Amino acid sequence: MRNSIIYGVCLSAIFFGAARADDAGAGGLFDGVWDTIISCPNSNGALGFSYQFPSTVKDGVLHGEKGAKGEPGWLTIDGKISRDGASSIYADGLVGASQFAVGQRPAGTSYGYHIDAKFSDTTGTGTRVEGRPCKVTFTKK
Repeated sequence: MRNSIIYGVCLSAIFFGAARADDAGAGGLFDGVWDTIISCPNSNGALGFSYQFPSTVKDGVLHGEKGAKGEPGWLTIDGKISRDGASSIYADGLVGASQFAVGQRPAGTSYGYHIDAKFSDTTGTGTRVEGRPCKVTFTKK
């Protein structure tokens, strides 16, 4: 009887532990350094722009950063990538130059938006959800 209880507890721990690992995200599936390019066309009186920076994925969590934190032109992106490659990313930044910001907001003004993205083994694509239309591409190094 005692061995049956121990066996049942062990099986439960294995089963529920595996289920939690599947729910946790992509794990190491997409881990590595990714070239990230964000491109936005001219829109609503703002000039278009494109910039490239590295992003890192570790344990299914993406983080990328451009510029110096707290300085105009700084941008960070963060999000989780699920096992199927779907990702919801949040971009947080500070306007670099007013002519590139919708509404001509002054340099240093904070902004943020969401990016819906999809990753494969070596590439990813995404689009900005709110505001001006922007495309994001990811290429694994």
